Amino acid sequence: MSDSQQSQGRWNVYGERPIYENFWTTVTLMEVEPPGQDRFEHHVVRLHRCAGVVVLDAAGENVLMLYRHRFIPDTWGWEIPVGMVDPGETSEQTAIREVEEETGYRVSAVDHILSYEPMIGIATSPHELYVARGAERVGPPTDTTEAARIDWVPRRNVQGMIARQEIYDSPSLVGLLHVLAANESA
Repeated sequence: MSDSQQSQGRWNVYGERPIYENFWTTVTLMEVEPPGQDRFEHHVVRLHRCAGVVVLDAAGENVLMLYRHRFIPDTWGWEIPVGMVDPGETSEQTAIREVEEETGYRVSAVDHILSYEPMIGIATSPHELYVARGAERVGPPTDTTEAARIDWVPRRNVQGMIARQEIYDSPSLVGLLHVLAANESA
């Protein structure tokens, strides 16, 4: 796409003001003007950068997952370890830390697989996803609010779990589908 084509489709932003802020989120009101349209105010939700990890066992046949309740949709589901990137921390460091805090397993290294925005039309919530191969059990999870159950799920079952909506959160879906499509293994 040429620069002139991009500028023809670019929205103009005339200002932004926060209308609500806390540790977790900021809601702003932006004054925007789409091409050929009138200006209007658009709500934007700003969330922290997050990092998640698809942890495969040494053979690449199983995925370490958490089974948990999410109170907002009032559903239970399987998820990969994910967490907010703390100040002064890299996404890679967060990914490694979250695996241990949420599962009690330690991974020695992670490989970046992709970056994405899960709700790009209304929110900014940068996500970095990694894959880890092999994990060592080092004790119980230190964050006991994360999961009702932690288990190694056979990789061959993941597509069926997605189809049955047993896996439905965006970091897990994006990471697992990427790993399955790339046929990642140990």
